[in-house]
Amino acid sequence: MKQMVWHGGKGHRPFVKICCIQSVQEAQMAVQAGASALGFVSAMPNGPGPIEESLIAEIIKTVPPPIASFLLTSKTDSDSIIAQLHRTGANVVQIVDSVPPSVYADIRKALPPVKIVQVIHVVDEDSVKEADAITDQVDALLLDSGQPRAAVRTWGGTGNTHDWNHSRKIVAQARCPVWLAGGLKADNIAQAIKQVAGSTRPTQLYGIDLCSSVRGVISHS
Repeated sequence: MKQMVWHGGKGHRPFVKICCIQSVQEAQMAVQAGASALGFVSAMPNGPGPIEESLIAEIIKTVPPPIASFLLTSKTDSDSIIAQLHRTGANVVQIVDSVPPSVYADIRKALPPVKIVQVIHVVDEDSVKEADAITDQVDALLLDSGQPRAAVRTWGGTGNTHDWNHSRKIVAQARCPVWLAGGLKADNIAQAIKQVAGSTRPTQLYGIDLCSSVRGVISHS
């Protein structure tokens, strides 16, 4: 497992993560285009981009440092998540469902080098409270547009945006890096960064996460 250095800080432009990578070729293209991180979707109840863990492991072996390899998981128990990380070799785990704090502690104990990113599906003010409650327990938050409370729950990759006013509140109070996801594309990304990070303190937003807006580009090139 490649150890990752969580770089960045004040003065940087937001890093870019390309998610839903499905082949070695796509990973290489994303890296050559300047991506700072790649996302790999493991088995999910629904949504785009899941691939077999054996393929994730194969691709990750080709990813050069310091590019981060994010494993997206919908698992909520420690043993399953830790086993996935061992099988894939990812150096970041992106947890798309809510989990008890003990899960974070178990992952840190079993795999100290692995960074933990918790997804917050931004729906309303309760999402702001949820983010504040865990900001000291994880290495980063990732704000997405899933619908965890819907009859058919979704976990991301929808191509939908969310209320950036809620995201702005989360970024302002967060005590860890924050990534922004959810329907970001060429015609709205500048506005999203300005609205979420604030025009006077843009470095509060650590990175942006792209999936649906670039799938056609990397899959057909």
